[in-house]
Amino acid sequence: MSFLLSLPPVAQALCAGLFTWAMTALGAAFVFTAREIPRRVLDFMLGFAAGVMLAASYWSLLAPALEMSEYMGTWSFVPAVTGFLLGGVFLRLVDRFLPHLHVMQNQKEGMSSSWRRSTLLVAAITLHNIPEGLAVGVAFGAVAAGLPSADLAGALALAMGIGIQNLPEGTAVSVPLRREGLSRTKAFMYGQFSGMVEPVAAVIGAAAVTVAQPLLPYALAFAAGAMVFVVVEEVVPESQASGHGDLATAGVMLGFAVMMTLDVALG
Repeated sequence: MSFLLSLPPVAQALCAGLFTWAMTALGAAFVFTAREIPRRVLDFMLGFAAGVMLAASYWSLLAPALEMSEYMGTWSFVPAVTGFLLGGVFLRLVDRFLPHLHVMQNQKEGMSSSWRRSTLLVAAITLHNIPEGLAVGVAFGAVAAGLPSADLAGALALAMGIGIQNLPEGTAVSVPLRREGLSRTKAFMYGQFSGMVEPVAAVIGAAAVTVAQPLLPYALAFAAGAMVFVVVEEVVPESQASGHGDLATAGVMLGFAVMMTLDVALG
């Protein structure tokens, strides 16, 4: 903790982003296990990731955004609502134009492309990780701004929660790629590569709000809106596609409870 306190906010965000990337790599490393991971386990893990993202969207992002906007009086909801909707619109545009593949449903989306299936799958998970990295960066930027509603423990809780849910996301990339015929090493490399965007997005988020502090509530809500879009549009449908809806829903509930506990206990 003292080491992080001595770093500038962008460096703090970079360290947190590298941690979440490492957790993605750890999840991808499950491809080296001898046994095949059952689909019902993957669905539960995806549900867990969705629950973590939903809880983080409120406790770590929207609630601080609302608190920061209280000085606006009766219009204090404007930054949170505006940022939230813009986050969803941004991810909808990325989802509309970026070629990607939902491998669990064998469904391609985005613009027509000649990309290989493995590249399309990595693009899909990378799409998930953009708002997560932004959320981490903005959280550390809010700490640097000295706002009473933001503290280092809360930012660390968010990074821990996103790191935990990156475990199943890394697995959800590498294991299907192994089924597609890639070697274990290549499947692992693709899986961990999907998390590389998080340190980059974290640095961008921290730098942006450090330079322009009035953007903080908008940026926090933007990250929340983007994460909720990903959960509703991508993660939950993926987890429910194979008939293991009860397990996936249990994963959502557990993930939400874990992230809520982390944020309340540490934040």
